[in-house]
Amino acid sequence: MIAVPEPDLTPRELIERAAALRPTLLERQSETERLTVYPKETHEDFLRAGFYRTLQPRRYGGYEFDVPTFYRVVTEIARGCPSTGWAFSLSAAHVLQVASFFEEQTQNEVFGEDGDFRAASTVAPVGVAQPDGEGHLVLDGTWSYSSGSPYSTHYLGQTFRASENPDDRPGPLVLFVAPRSSWTLLDDWYGSLGLRGSGSNSLRFDKASVPSHHTVEGSLLDQAVEGGTVGSKLHGRAMYAGRPGSFFQGEMAALMIGTAYAAADEYARIISERRLIQDPSRTRADLHDYQRHLGEALAAIHTADAAMRATADQWMEACADNVSGRAPFTTADDDRFALVHLTAGRMAWDALQGILFRTAGTRQARDGQRMQRYFRDAATIWTHVCSTMSEPIARRVGRARLGLPSEDIPLVC
Repeated sequence: MIAVPEPDLTPRELIERAAALRPTLLERQSETERLTVYPKETHEDFLRAGFYRTLQPRRYGGYEFDVPTFYRVVTEIARGCPSTGWAFSLSAAHVLQVASFFEEQTQNEVFGEDGDFRAASTVAPVGVAQPDGEGHLVLDGTWSYSSGSPYSTHYLGQTFRASENPDDRPGPLVLFVAPRSSWTLLDDWYGSLGLRGSGSNSLRFDKASVPSHHTVEGSLLDQAVEGGTVGSKLHGRAMYAGRPGSFFQGEMAALMIGTAYAAADEYARIISERRLIQDPSRTRADLHDYQRHLGEALAAIHTADAAMRATADQWMEACADNVSGRAPFTTADDDRFALVHLTAGRMAWDALQGILFRTAGTRQARDGQRMQRYFRDAATIWTHVCSTMSEPIARRVGRARLGLPSEDIPLVC
């Protein structure tokens, strides 16, 4: 057992801490892009606030708060700096999968003596892991787009297990967790349109050995959870028996919604300061059209936020039903939750690019302007592989409603 730093900390207090950091994150946006990851001072702020421990089991020094709380923390951080929110979320979230699907011995080893844990990851599997005959798998390859890796203590990756017959295709997909000492961080995160400060570096494993008990079969986005998992039994918490696909889509929604809120904040500042050419005594904020633009954008963002929060609550309920035996947490449930999150993200993106960025003025599209940064960041979020899953997921949801088989429709190409 690892002591929780602040045993009486509440979810509300954690969310308020994230909101209170907004002015600081706003000030550090340019530096974050220059460094290609949020500065060390921000990392230390997050450590003190306990953000990384939001979903971590109390057994291992975490707060074991729920998924809705995590999404709200992510939204608040992204509202201060989208790149920072992205790097934080995609390293702090993977504790949920490790705590859910890996056996107790592995969790004891991974979370260590103080519970300091962050794990970058990426959706794409890399290479073929070879057994060394001594209970280890040997990893060799480069895992790209590993967001949040500069501050990660571990890596949660995917590879294929080598087939017993060298002439056969690779074996099953394997999810592994490996300590920082087993990989090298490459200095290759630059040249992106947006999320320039997200620390989405590549990692190089050079014939690194990972114990077999630090692996589980299956993918990052699809693990069997029916009736409970290793983690839900170990920690006595249904949250660790949820499907990871829709949880991941919820992260994307939280990040896009936070970025849209940031753009709305900036828009309000812009129109309040921009004086009218023909009447310098007034600003654009005095004009009905700009008031309406802001109101319509906020309505869409608030609606997206409400949908995300409600779906997160439903995700938690599905976990509880699954563990209690009332109803399994099915792939159809996962698809349905994921599609709502995708739709919420699209609503926020449409409000940002179709209303706020479009009407903020050309000068706001120049380098160094926050509105330009938010547009770049949101556009890059919308190119992520999760967003491209919207079409196959929509088809799966529709087929399930019609009573047709849907699980054979692939989500990632």
